[in-house]
Amino acid sequence: MASAEKTFEVERKGIDWITDEERHGTPRRLFWPWFAANASFFTVAYGVFVVGLGLSPWQGALAVIIGLGVSYPVVGLVALAGMRGGAPTMTLSRAAFGVHGNRLPTLFVYLSLVGWETISVSIGALATRTVLARIDQGLASTRMVALGFALTVAVVIVVGIYGYNLILRVQKYITIAVMATTIVYFALIVPTLDFSRPAAGGGIALFAGGVSLVIANGIGWTSGGGDYSRYLPRTSSPRAVAGWTAVGAGSAPLVLMLFGVLLTAGNPALAAAAAADPVGAFAAALPTWFLFPFLLATMLSVIAGAVFNLYSSGLNLQALGVRLPRWAAVAIDGVIMVVGGVYLVFVTPSFFAPLQAFLIVIGVVTAAWSSIFVVDLWLFRRAGYVPEALYDPRGAYGRFNVAGVVSLVVAVGVGWGLVTSQDPNLRHVLGYLLGDAARAGSIGAANIGVAVAFFVGGLLYAVISRRGAR
Repeated sequence: MASAEKTFEVERKGIDWITDEERHGTPRRLFWPWFAANASFFTVAYGVFVVGLGLSPWQGALAVIIGLGVSYPVVGLVALAGMRGGAPTMTLSRAAFGVHGNRLPTLFVYLSLVGWETISVSIGALATRTVLARIDQGLASTRMVALGFALTVAVVIVVGIYGYNLILRVQKYITIAVMATTIVYFALIVPTLDFSRPAAGGGIALFAGGVSLVIANGIGWTSGGGDYSRYLPRTSSPRAVAGWTAVGAGSAPLVLMLFGVLLTAGNPALAAAAAADPVGAFAAALPTWFLFPFLLATMLSVIAGAVFNLYSSGLNLQALGVRLPRWAAVAIDGVIMVVGGVYLVFVTPSFFAPLQAFLIVIGVVTAAWSSIFVVDLWLFRRAGYVPEALYDPRGAYGRFNVAGVVSLVVAVGVGWGLVTSQDPNLRHVLGYLLGDAARAGSIGAANIGVAVAFFVGGLLYAVISRRGAR
């Protein structure tokens, strides 16, 4: 456990190599930050979104279980690389793509993280507006919503700037507060649900779409998988590092998404309400006395998720070659987060359409990158990484690793050609391998491009790199 002095000291380490003398802690401490980052009412909304695609509750529950079972073990494997390598995830990624070639996946991952932190703070502002309107319509003014948005963003940026030790300490207490509130919420809402209505299910294609949506959520965390485990001693148990990360990151979504499925089964109208306000929709049936605890828990949970992404995005900005201290990179990302949040909260008419578009587009890239990263770890990095080569293009990893760059470009090209989006700006850009009829039908709704990109990227990298080695 970090001392109080170190907890409130700005972290100086950026993408630098963590020496053995600087490493500390045990794999067990990875549970709290990963659990807190996923323990939010937005995760409940995700279960609502899955059923809202047109699935029955049983299909939605199975899609959640399969999607989480596929994605979060990959996050655990990436955390293992962080412990072995002693550097942030997207710095270790240079081994698979080359020092300069790695800028391509790092750029996409950076955009993904900035997008996630923007979504998090936007959800907090939307929930603030809905809850205040329930208490008193006069409180739900634009000024009050803007004030709540500004306070949330300020806390996220400050914690992100202080860095690793403060994040680990704060996330533990956020987890306890949010889960206690969630349990009370369960007890209040479940008796009000009506399960007497029959629920129609969807076909195989829609079910595959639900699985893809869940995988896109889970696989999005892989790019930060090694950012916290890099401080662990190299003598740590590999199984414990991967296990505590996967369990911490995946257990909260499993419980909360399944509860979202249950809520939709008992209140089908919830899916439409959640599309406009993913968290505030859950406040509609709450008694007035519980609205403030609900709002507080919501704000804490979105802060936890946004801090996690903001910390990693600052490291990724450095990995792109921007020569700034880590705290300055975090501050820049915070400004971008504010701009994106203002658009989602005060401009766009629907939250779900841009959210799904973001998840699917970035999900394809992240799936392709993560499979290449894990295959590279499995084939070539069991003994660890060469520290100097991660920072020198003249070193062992070179400027460009053709196997990694080619595999990523091909996998993303195929993946984007097999996914569709409800967003009008992307509807005619994606799905170019499907044709008009398939794009508009059940095959397009399946969004199989996420899974295809994962398998194509890893398999192609294994083949090309093996041949290169021979």
